[in-house]
Amino acid sequence: MIQYITRRMFMAIPVLFGILLVTFALARLIPGDPCRAILGEKATDAVCERFIHERGLDKPIPVQFGVYLKEIIRGDFGRSIRYSLPVTRLLVERLPTTVELSFAALTLSLIIGIPLGIISAVRHNSWIDVLTMMWANAGVSMPVFWLGLMLAYIFSLVLKDTPFWLPPSGRVSPGISTAAFYDVWGLSVYGQGLGVAILNFLSRLNILNAILSGNWKLLGDSIKHLILPAVALSTIPMALIARMTRSSMLEVLGQDYIRTARAKGLAKRMVILKHAFRNSLLPLVTVIGLSLGSLLGGAVLTETIFGLSGLGRTLYDAITARDYVIVQSFTVVIAIFFVILNLIVDVSYAYLDPRIKLD
Repeated sequence: MIQYITRRMFMAIPVLFGILLVTFALARLIPGDPCRAILGEKATDAVCERFIHERGLDKPIPVQFGVYLKEIIRGDFGRSIRYSLPVTRLLVERLPTTVELSFAALTLSLIIGIPLGIISAVRHNSWIDVLTMMWANAGVSMPVFWLGLMLAYIFSLVLKDTPFWLPPSGRVSPGISTAAFYDVWGLSVYGQGLGVAILNFLSRLNILNAILSGNWKLLGDSIKHLILPAVALSTIPMALIARMTRSSMLEVLGQDYIRTARAKGLAKRMVILKHAFRNSLLPLVTVIGLSLGSLLGGAVLTETIFGLSGLGRTLYDAITARDYVIVQSFTVVIAIFFVILNLIVDVSYAYLDPRIKLD
């Protein structure tokens, strides 16, 4: 198993290098002038020359890429052109929002999508199967921005005087304490090291921070703010998971060992869950891994609609402002997430099917 994981990790190195190269090149191909995009169209040529020189944008492209690669290897993502802040600090501040939203959407997708897919496969060609597939097709086709606006309109305006009211934007209501768990514990956290960055990152995950600090008011309010964006973001992966579960289950339910298990008199529940569902997990695991990666990198519209300052919205603002540093760094971070998720999926393959490990 260790050799299998090591081999997969070495295979990821050229992939990451290619992503760094392509991201760097595409960031430079974005039309527009970063100076005037940030300082305004009335910025003089002298001001822009000084602006570009201070940020090293006047150096040859290969030199810029070499400096960029050297900084990435050292773990330094550079300094944002627009915010004049280290990108690492922006990641610590913005990434928790996207991570929390993505995991909430994925959890919702799994809780609803997998049971619907199993029921649809077991009741193949029944009215339940037809309705599930109609819903899945609608979920895949439904624009996220339209669904988000409709959810915000219904639950925030139409139902504003009912117990079903939900907040349309933000992560927490004004006045709710968001004190970090390490402050509640009486720990002194100072400096700018990796450990401090990790603690700050964890403290910005509102749900985790609320649980660790025992702030149940913050927990309830954070969950309430997370419901609408998580529902809007989960529709597509939920539909994909339901469809993949159904198709994979249908293939397995037609196998000889399933008929043998039924002929031996095993309980229907055991046949479906232990024999059929477990052996249909391989393609489902792939879809789950890709869905999580897509959620982490594709929450731009959801974060914009619901006023969440996460990774996706910051990346969109950086593209419009020609902030090459943020575009490159955030894209690389998303790519690293994809590589890690693919590695986890590969390892889970070896665990679920020992024949893959032997190969």
